[in-house]
Amino acid sequence: MPYVTMMAESQALQPALSKKVLDFVSKLQKDDTLPGLHIEPLHNVSDPRVRTGRVDQAYRAVLFRLEGSDAIPHYVYMGTWHHDEAIKLAKTKVLHVNPVNGVAELVGASAPVAAPSSWHQPPDTFSAANTDVDTPPPPAIADTQPPLQSFSIEELEQDLGLDHDLAQSALAAADETALLLLLQDAVAWQASALLELATGASIESVRQSLDLEPYRPDPTVSEDERTIQALKHPAAKLSFTFIESDDELRQVIEEGTFGAWRVFLHPEQSRYAERNYKGPFRLAGGAGTGKTVVILHRANALAKQNPAAKIVITTFTKNLAEAIRRDLVRLNPSITLAARLGDPGVWVVGIDALARGVLTSASEVAEAVERVLGERTSAVTGVTKNGAWKDALEVADAELPESLRSEGFFQDEYDLVILPNKVTTRETYLAVRRPGRRVALDRSKRAEVWKVVDAYRRQARTDGTVDYSEVSAVAAEVLDIEALDNRPRKADHVLVDEGQDLLPAKWQFLRALATSGANDLFIAEDSHQRIYGRRIVLSRYGISIVGRSQRLRLNYRTTAENLRLGVGILAGAVYSDLEDAREQSSDYRSSRSGPAPQLIAAKSRGEELDKVAVQLKSWLGEDGIDPATIAVLVSSNKQRDDLVAAMSERGVKIKGVSNDNSVDGVPSAMTIHRAKGMEFAKVLITGMSDGSFPNKFMLASASVEEREDVLLQQRSLLYVAATRARDELAISYSGQPSQLLPAEVLSPATHG
Repeated sequence: MPYVTMMAESQALQPALSKKVLDFVSKLQKDDTLPGLHIEPLHNVSDPRVRTGRVDQAYRAVLFRLEGSDAIPHYVYMGTWHHDEAIKLAKTKVLHVNPVNGVAELVGASAPVAAPSSWHQPPDTFSAANTDVDTPPPPAIADTQPPLQSFSIEELEQDLGLDHDLAQSALAAADETALLLLLQDAVAWQASALLELATGASIESVRQSLDLEPYRPDPTVSEDERTIQALKHPAAKLSFTFIESDDELRQVIEEGTFGAWRVFLHPEQSRYAERNYKGPFRLAGGAGTGKTVVILHRANALAKQNPAAKIVITTFTKNLAEAIRRDLVRLNPSITLAARLGDPGVWVVGIDALARGVLTSASEVAEAVERVLGERTSAVTGVTKNGAWKDALEVADAELPESLRSEGFFQDEYDLVILPNKVTTRETYLAVRRPGRRVALDRSKRAEVWKVVDAYRRQARTDGTVDYSEVSAVAAEVLDIEALDNRPRKADHVLVDEGQDLLPAKWQFLRALATSGANDLFIAEDSHQRIYGRRIVLSRYGISIVGRSQRLRLNYRTTAENLRLGVGILAGAVYSDLEDAREQSSDYRSSRSGPAPQLIAAKSRGEELDKVAVQLKSWLGEDGIDPATIAVLVSSNKQRDDLVAAMSERGVKIKGVSNDNSVDGVPSAMTIHRAKGMEFAKVLITGMSDGSFPNKFMLASASVEEREDVLLQQRSLLYVAATRARDELAISYSGQPSQLLPAEVLSPATHG
C-alpha cells in the first residue's frame, strides 16, 4: 500500500470535485497500479519523478512518486487542476531538498520573479466609501523603514537557506505591504521566516522557531529517501502532511484553505502543543495568531500520549466552548470525549457550566459555602438577578461619596478582593490587602462599603442565589476540601482559552481542578482582547508561570490592512498581561494582504442604515460569495434586533444571532461579544458613532478612578470586532465617529 503525503493547496475545491479527489487518493493509498487511476509519467519535465493521475475526464492530479528504502511507493500529492493546466504545472515543478537546512520544498524550475517596482508604493491604509464628503483619500500609514533593512543577503541565504531571488526581493521591499505581496507565492517556511524577521526576530530565533539546522545529507541513501526524510522536517510540515487515515484525508481535501490549521502547523505552534512543561504555561498572542489552534492540538497530543488522561478544555463563554468542541472533533474525529468531568478523555465546557457541574455532584457544598460566603443556606441553584448591587446600595444606606456609589465599583471590589480572599466578616474586610485596586479606601470607607456587601449577601441568602464568581469560588473550595480527604483531582490537564477574561475566583477554581505539577495548566490569553474581565496577576492566585511564557506574533487570519487598523485602536493605551507586565501590540504582523478597510460616513442613523444595506447588497452580489461568511457587528442586543428589522425594510435579509443559534445561508447580525472567537470573510461594524461607542452608560456607572479600565475594555471590544474579518472590513457611523477610531485615518473622511 503506497504512502501518501498531501500538500497544502492554494484554493478550496468545489464539493463535487472534492469528492472525486477523495475517491482518487483513497484508491491510490490502496493500490497505485489500478488502471482507472492512470498514474503516468510525462516527457520534457523538470523533475522526472512527477506524475499525473486521472481524477475524471476533465481533471488530473499532479503527484511526485518517490521510492523509499522499504520499496513501498511514496506519493506526494500536489493538487488537482483541469487537464491542460495540470500538465503545464507538472512540467515546471521540482520537489527538492533545501541544501542549507534539509527542508523539502516544491519550487518552480525557473527563479521567482523579482518584485515589480509598483510594490514599493504603499497603498491607502484606510479608504473612504459610501460617503458624501468630497475629500481626497486619507494618507497611508506607511512603515517608517523597510522591514528587512537590518539583514544581509548572505544571512538570508547562507544562515537560513532562503532562495536567492526571493531574499533579494524581500530585502528590497520598501514596506510591509510590498513584502506581503512578494510572499504570496513563496515556499511556506521561507515566507514564515521572512515574516518573523519583519516582526523583529533575529536570524538565530528564526532558526530555532523553524528548527533549521545545517544540512548534512547521508551519502549512503538515495535521493528519493532523502526527500522522504526532508518531508518530515518540522518546517516542511507547513506545506506537507503525511496521511495516516481516511479521516485525515477527508479533512485535508474537504476543508480546503479554511481547514489548513488542522494539519499544516508552524513548527513553533507544534512545539507549544507537544512540549512537556514543569508547571503552568502561558501562551500569549494577538487576535488570529493561532492560540486556540495550539490549544486544540495540545489536547489532541495529550490524549494520544495517555488515552486514560482526564483533560479539560474551558473558556469564558458557552459559544466558544461549543466551537472548540466542534473543531476538536474535526481535528481528530476519533478522539475520546469524556462523558462527564473526571472521566478519561477530553471534557470541553464553558467555565461557568464547569463550576456548576462540580457543585451539583459534591457533598461538601454546605461547608464550602460557609467558608466562602459566611453563614447562609447551601442553596446555590439560583442566579443572582441583575441590579442586585443597585438594590443593595439603596437598602444599606451607606455613607459613601458619589464616586463610590456605583454598581461597577462594588462588582469589582467583590470579584477582585472579597471573594478571592474568602472575606466573610467586617473585621476581615477592614484588614484585607487590596493590591491592584485604583480606589484607595481608609478604614471608615471600608466599613461603609461592607454595609453594602452585607446587604447584597443578605438578599442572596434570602433568595437562595449566587452570582457566577461565587459559583466558581465555592466550587474551588469544594475541590480543595475533597483533596484534603485524599480524593483525586478532577483533571490531569486543564487547557484554558481566552484566559484574559477570567476573574480571580475562576482562576482559583481552575487551579483546584488539577494537581499541581507537570502539564497541569496551559493558558492561552491576549490582554488586548479583555472584554469581560479586569487586570489581574496570576501569581496572586496560586498560578506561577515565571519562565514558562511565550508569545505568538504572526496573525494568520486578519489582513495586514485590517490588523493595522486594529493596532491603531489600541495605540496609546497601556495593557498588562496576567503577570502584570506591559503588553505590546506594535510588533504584531499579518501573513496576508488585502483591501483597505472602508469608512461609511453618514449624517444620520437612517442614512447610515441605507448605506449599510448598499454595502451588504454589494458584497452579496459578488461571484462565489457565501452569504454566511458575512457578518454585521453591533454593540448591543437592541442594536442587533433593530438592525435586522431595518435591513428587512431595505430588502436585505440578515439573521440575528444570539447565544443559542447559528448562521445558516444568510449574513448574520450579532453583538461583538457574541462574535468573540469567530471569523468571517467580510465584516461590517455599524453604530461606531460618538456618544454610542464607547458605551456612555458603562462609563457613567464606573467610579472615576476606574473609568480608565472601562475605556480599555471598550477599546478592546472594538479591536476584537475589527479582527473578526479575514478579508474585508467596513465601519459605519453617523454624525461624528467614535473617539476610539484612529484619528489620523478618520479625520479626512469626516469633514462636512
